[in-house]
Amino acid sequence: MTRCSDAARARGDQLAGTATRMPTWLILEHAGSWGQDAWRDARLPDGLGSEIIRRCEAANVRPLLARRPVPPGGHQPVDAERRPRAWIARSSVTAPWLATTVLDDPRDLLDLEVSTLATTAPRGWELTDEPFFGVCTHGRHDACCAIRGRPVAAALAAAEPDATWEVSHIGGDRFAANLLVLPEGLYYGGLDPATVVTVAATHRRHGVDLEHLRGRSTWSMPVQAALIALRRHLGDIALTEPSNVRAERTEHGWEITANSGGQRWAIDVTRQAPPAVPLTCSARAPGIPWRHTASEPRVVSRPRRDERA
Repeated sequence: MTRCSDAARARGDQLAGTATRMPTWLILEHAGSWGQDAWRDARLPDGLGSEIIRRCEAANVRPLLARRPVPPGGHQPVDAERRPRAWIARSSVTAPWLATTVLDDPRDLLDLEVSTLATTAPRGWELTDEPFFGVCTHGRHDACCAIRGRPVAAALAAAEPDATWEVSHIGGDRFAANLLVLPEGLYYGGLDPATVVTVAATHRRHGVDLEHLRGRSTWSMPVQAALIALRRHLGDIALTEPSNVRAERTEHGWEITANSGGQRWAIDVTRQAPPAVPLTCSARAPGIPWRHTASEPRVVSRPRRDERA
């Protein structure tokens, strides 16, 4: 059987412009089995998972489950007495933030006003400057996430023991192993045990790894593809995003404009539909691996005299 991640690598599926668009995240530590649909199938208190999903869908918040990685061949310890940790992340471009707390009971999440999480951290939650490195290892959702993700999570945990977590499905199974970096909402794909450590080290230096970057969850996929093309054109690996980003529909796709290096840039993006293929190992029908192709960036305006270096 050909796994979806093997097939995607053989096809050369494009990484840039494939991150799931999501501005806000709610994460609960849960060390037990996640099942196929994590929040519904995991052994959470009765009704909690379905209610959290309902509230998060209404507020455009992505709920995830997280657990500590275990060494290859080991077993995930389950401590019924352990108080679970939880996180909320806001992946704003200008001021991303990550807050965390330890819950007395997972049902404490029902006390949250989920609709307000886009603007402020809940009272009593601690804002932290430490990153959250989440490697998708959700094997019951897609085997590739476990086969490729677990060795990657173990390698990253050896380098970043406090910041590394396994997480439930985040999207793009065929790009396994996938890494989500919060609070920025950075998606990386096609990782292995060596490259994931490099990606994390680059992040610690306030940079991004353009080779494996799928995009930032703040942006739509066309904008992700355009900004990655602009970064590659400029050799810009700074964690700070280009500013004043705008997207306009055109006859053939989109024109993305952004400020970087004291200049205003424009990138044209078109969307192509390659032949339909199984996008996950468990796909019941073929899907289209959409491709967003970005043009060579071009300068559309010069900086004012007082902006020049």
